Amino acid sequence: MRQLSAERGDGKLNRRTFIKAGAATALTAASWSRVYGANERIGIGMIGIGLMGRIHTRNFAAQPDVSVVGVCDTYDPRQEVGARIVGGNVIRCRDFRRLLDNKDIDAVVISTSDHWHALLTMLACAAGKDVYVEKPLTLFVREGRWMIDVAKRYKRVVQVGVQNRSGPNFQRARQFIQDGKLGQILAVQDTYCRNLMPGFGNPPDQDPPKELDWDMWLGPAPQRAYNPNRAIYHFRWIWDYAGGQMTNLGQHSLDIVQWFMNVDAPKSVYSTGGRFYLKDNMETPDNQDVLIDYPGFTGICQYREATAGRAGLGMGGVTFFGTRGMMSVGRGGYEVFPDRKADPFGAMARILDGHPVGGPQPVDEPRDQFWTEKEKDDSGDGQKDYVQHARDFLECIRSRKQPVADIESAHAVATTCHLANISLLVGRKITWDARKEQIVGDREANEMLTRPYRKPWDKELRNLKVT
Repeated sequence: MRQLSAERGDGKLNRRTFIKAGAATALTAASWSRVYGANERIGIGMIGIGLMGRIHTRNFAAQPDVSVVGVCDTYDPRQEVGARIVGGNVIRCRDFRRLLDNKDIDAVVISTSDHWHALLTMLACAAGKDVYVEKPLTLFVREGRWMIDVAKRYKRVVQVGVQNRSGPNFQRARQFIQDGKLGQILAVQDTYCRNLMPGFGNPPDQDPPKELDWDMWLGPAPQRAYNPNRAIYHFRWIWDYAGGQMTNLGQHSLDIVQWFMNVDAPKSVYSTGGRFYLKDNMETPDNQDVLIDYPGFTGICQYREATAGRAGLGMGGVTFFGTRGMMSVGRGGYEVFPDRKADPFGAMARILDGHPVGGPQPVDEPRDQFWTEKEKDDSGDGQKDYVQHARDFLECIRSRKQPVADIESAHAVATTCHLANISLLVGRKITWDARKEQIVGDREANEMLTRPYRKPWDKELRNLKVT
């Protein structure tokens, strides 16, 4: 405390000195409220004002202890959107480094396209900023370990945008499973279907609009001509910038799986599929099936973009199959469907009106006994979860505690998603050594764990000393 007071020079501890002290400060969130300057606001910079960035800008700007200092987007009209949400005098820029250099900004919220998440997070940590970064955490596996190392080196708080972790209904569902009420979990399933036929079309390459800084938007990704189907929201279906629905929706759903089950990694992953039906110039699968071999249970992911199927559980929805019943959990809540207790011989005896002599025969047994209790919780509210996730981040900035969606677990989940896509691309099963973070016995697949950064961003990565 004396050292921090000396930094200020007037014997008082202010908010910015406290925040920059990072993990070296032992003050709790409760004691923070008694520190001089506690009524000052945390300065936030918003990087990326797209679909998620707009939501985050609204939520952070509404917090009583936050001052949104600047908004950054490579597309000028989106800067204007962010500025209107914040109101008042706010910095607008295309180059995020203007926000990282601003001493009034304590933390940044990164809601850019996926290929920028890792480098932006690392550069922000090196600049002394705490980070809230949207999912998926990374574009390729190696970025996750780099991010963890940089965040630890600079003692930064990093919250990852898997907001389901902040939902009380998800937390209660997790406790139900961890209490053993669903029995041993044998399998989990994540299915998401929608129909986008006939696709997004085949526009030609063209000059980028003057309102867009295309070179900055590309950043560390390979140099490409501008195409409307490569930029803004459509980036999600292009391998240079994203991993399709496997990383987009998969990071949400598999985060629930690995969080509920306390597992860090799969043993192996196999994926098949392709872009079979949508006729456009997108690249990632419109149909993908994934089989994940976790320790003690299996995971199935199914993504369909050319058939709607029946109504599912939505974004982040997962079904858990246990020996006592099944649970469906999603942003609206969760429901437990108990299995009825039945004599195994009696169950077999009723197949196709029963067996002849010598086969299993019916037994008298009660019909109203179940292995677990039926339970339904429809209290989920995704919008409130976003706000609570932001609050968790802000409190961790002050307390220096680990946030509910920590970077290490997010890296583990993103890795599972990337392994599924690698399996799809090489056309075979992937066996994973989690301790070494290597694919076992497959040189071609291992080479896909990393990608080069384009100049001059490759130099920025080397300066971070992570490779």
